[in-house]
Amino acid sequence: MKRPGPLLTLLVGLLLGLFMLTLNVTSGTKTASSSYSEASPSASPSTKKSAPASPTPTVTPSPTPSKSAVPNASYAGRTDDDTASVAVTIRDGKAVAYFCDGRYKEAWLRGPVADDGTMKLTAPNGAVLDGKLQQGTKLRGTVKDEGRKYAFTADKAVKPSGLWRATAKVRGAKIDGGWIVLPNGRQTGIVTRDGKAAAAPRIDPETGAVTVDGQQLTAQPVTP
Repeated sequence: MKRPGPLLTLLVGLLLGLFMLTLNVTSGTKTASSSYSEASPSASPSTKKSAPASPTPTVTPSPTPSKSAVPNASYAGRTDDDTASVAVTIRDGKAVAYFCDGRYKEAWLRGPVADDGTMKLTAPNGAVLDGKLQQGTKLRGTVKDEGRKYAFTADKAVKPSGLWRATAKVRGAKIDGGWIVLPNGRQTGIVTRDGKAAAAPRIDPETGAVTVDGQQLTAQPVTP
């Protein structure tokens, strides 16, 4: 038998080398691909950054509009039946009123004034005044006294018109006088002497001077 020649041996060796080279290249590619695939999932989270959360907007509540206070003022007028006068003085949301017929019927009333200009004033003798300001120029309402109700309208009063009062002791008697001076100058008033009511003498509306039982007194404007 003849032995294979050197050329055949060389060819076989070359084919075997090519096969081994191909096998190594294929294994290396798979290894690299496998390494990349395994590394990619772990690398992705570390490089991805979360977007910062948007801050919650701060809402500032709108201030509640404050109601305008009822202006300080005085009002004076007559009842609808023209039998009595009514005067009201308002200061800082409070009111004092005087109801007087100029003979024997009178009542001093006090109470708060609401922001809308309504008021309910009461007196120690049980009299009640319910009123409401009309655009700040007049006061319309009723006075209930001794079971009878009197409707009235009082116009805005500027000194010397308005409400006046004087208290003193004259010849041992306690004197308490109240006066309503209307914008037209008309006066209505009562002086009580130890609780006994009678028509009051006129006062000087410029100075408040008045003479009671021969003694000169000085009436003062009344405020709450």
